[in-house]
Amino acid sequence: MLSLNDVILLSLGQQTITCLAAIAWKTNSSLSLEKVQVEPPKSGEVRIKIISTGICGSDDHAVKGIIPLKCPFIPGHEGAGIVESIGEGVSSVKPGDKVLTLAIPQCRECSACLNPKGNFCEKQDFLPPSGLMLDGTSRFTCKGEKIYHSFRTSTFTEYTVAPEISVVKIDAAAPMDKICVISCEVATGYGAAVHSAKVTPGSTCVVFGLGGIGSAIVMGCKASGASRIIGVDINEEKFPRARALGVTDCLNPSNLKKPVQEVVKEMTGTGVDFAFEAIGLAETMVAAWDSCHLSHGVCIIIGVSAPGSKFSLSAQSVSTGRTLKGTCLGDYKTRDCFPQLVTAYLQNKINIDPLITHQLPFDQLHKAFELYHSGKTIRCVLLF
Repeated sequence: MLSLNDVILLSLGQQTITCLAAIAWKTNSSLSLEKVQVEPPKSGEVRIKIISTGICGSDDHAVKGIIPLKCPFIPGHEGAGIVESIGEGVSSVKPGDKVLTLAIPQCRECSACLNPKGNFCEKQDFLPPSGLMLDGTSRFTCKGEKIYHSFRTSTFTEYTVAPEISVVKIDAAAPMDKICVISCEVATGYGAAVHSAKVTPGSTCVVFGLGGIGSAIVMGCKASGASRIIGVDINEEKFPRARALGVTDCLNPSNLKKPVQEVVKEMTGTGVDFAFEAIGLAETMVAAWDSCHLSHGVCIIIGVSAPGSKFSLSAQSVSTGRTLKGTCLGDYKTRDCFPQLVTAYLQNKINIDPLITHQLPFDQLHKAFELYHSGKTIRCVLLF
């Protein structure tokens, strides 16, 4: 028999909620704070009260149209919240649970999920994005108009609805004002170094892009015992923070008299053991590849590029033994591994705190984006 509290929760879960959200009405325009209606979760879905969300480069790419989402949409994917209600058939979470949102789900049924390698679930809504839930409809409306989802997470809102496969329960002791960065920044950056590349002790590394993801990569390289970490960025304001995280040498390509990859090779003598690209530009992807040791260098591409972007490599250079690998969210199986990352943080095995340089209330969203664009923040977390 259901308790009175269960009956109340079930009743609330069937109601539409009106709340504050940020909407991109059109591409490359300022986000607008609006009152939106959030429908109850349907079968296999979860409605979440968002507590914190980070501003990631992918959100900026979406707003600018580099990632072509359908407008109008609610951005955001790096989120932490509390389950408000669940739809029929949901069994992995219940109302009151602390959860992370997952930009890449884990359905545990498709070929990607069943293979021990990789994590790019076939039920993802990233490439290409539909902006809709798995049933082809939206849970958001504003002023009578349908509002599209962002990666089926949409965390720039007080309440969101996500598929159960895009949500994972985490330890009840997790601090909700900062743990959201596990769901993207930490998994993507730190995971690229320790899980995707498996950086080795004593190795040399170069990181192209010293923003939030690049900073997490640096932390992962240092934690793995890299002896030298070269950081590359055109914004020198990022250099002091990067050095504090573990970067040993900082390079600004615009101040160099020769291509940065040549400078990296001169600095290391042979090229680095591991190169990471966290920008999303074809030229920096090639530069990362060219920075690698000819025989055993590993080049990891993390940055998200615009649709149709291509880069070319010397065909002869590929045969020397170098490895080129793309990675998403550190290759972690998201529902399986993200709770483990949270636990590792709670046990002081990893420290995410230095990655969060600013925290602002959600209604200061525009100030947070200004900080992001200026390069004055590693990660700004919005609090609800």
